[in-house]
Amino acid sequence: MYFNTRGFPYHRGRRTRANNSFRELVAETQLSVDDLVMPYFIRENNDNPIIKTMNGIKRFSEDELIIELEKISNSGIKAVAIFPKIADEKKSEYAEESYNNNNLACRVLKRINKNFPKLITICDIALDAYTLSGHDGLINSKNEIDNDLTIEVLTKMSLNFARNGCKVIAPSDMMDGRVKIIREKLEDKNHKDVCILSYSSKFCSNFYSPFRDALGSKKNFGNSNKKTYQIDYRNRNEALKESLEDINEGADIVMVKPAGYYLDIIRDLKNHCIIPVAAYQVSGEYSIIKNASDKKIIDYKDTVLESLYCIKRSGADLIFSYFSAEVAEWINK
Repeated sequence: MYFNTRGFPYHRGRRTRANNSFRELVAETQLSVDDLVMPYFIRENNDNPIIKTMNGIKRFSEDELIIELEKISNSGIKAVAIFPKIADEKKSEYAEESYNNNNLACRVLKRINKNFPKLITICDIALDAYTLSGHDGLINSKNEIDNDLTIEVLTKMSLNFARNGCKVIAPSDMMDGRVKIIREKLEDKNHKDVCILSYSSKFCSNFYSPFRDALGSKKNFGNSNKKTYQIDYRNRNEALKESLEDINEGADIVMVKPAGYYLDIIRDLKNHCIIPVAAYQVSGEYSIIKNASDKKIIDYKDTVLESLYCIKRSGADLIFSYFSAEVAEWINK
């Protein structure tokens, strides 16, 4: 981009920054409640609501979640993402609970659809909450993540959620080809209106640790890693390739995760595709801001808004953030 200027004093950049009215008038990026998705962790009634590594975030029982959604129903937030903490006794080697028609996520879906029929529900499609290993996929006899076997279970899981009223299926597992198979099965079973939001550019990040604690998979996962299926954080073109492949396979929306440390990927993806791009401000990003503000190192509200505006500016159409409900209140005031 070439800027032809006569220079100072003909050009004074501060003229349009002189007061708040001017700054608002020429602002290039606007953040709306319509951009926000609120993630919720859900639990069985007898499970612990406290998440020690995510101050201010809790696990909701079914009843508590309905009360919480009543609170945000007038805020303008149109979508929520559901993440279940599965009881240890229901976890297994082959994640059978993931396609149990009466599992925790399905029960919650039914209640949300009954009480809030217009609310868009987004369900995570990965097996880490359901497996004994804490991995997103199934482990075979060679102690490897079995891509194709995992897809079989992910497909059952997707159909299970679709039957129970999930409006957006969100594969976050990073198995090769899972979007194609899930899309084919959704069509075959007449779930034609169910969207697929693919976590297509999901990096093997160090910022997921609090999420694993919230999901209850951290102790199962141990010292393992997900480097064979999540993207190396050193790679840029690979993320773009994975996303374009998922679009070709039938994804309606693609995701970059994490968000704040991967703004270049969000912009790359936005420049190369014409479908909506989502970004997930993950648990570690949340906790860094929350903990620093609690210690009065940074200003809470200003830093939260800056972080979301920067994600929006980079090209995100949807932003998943644990700050979403609170930010909606700020925007509405």
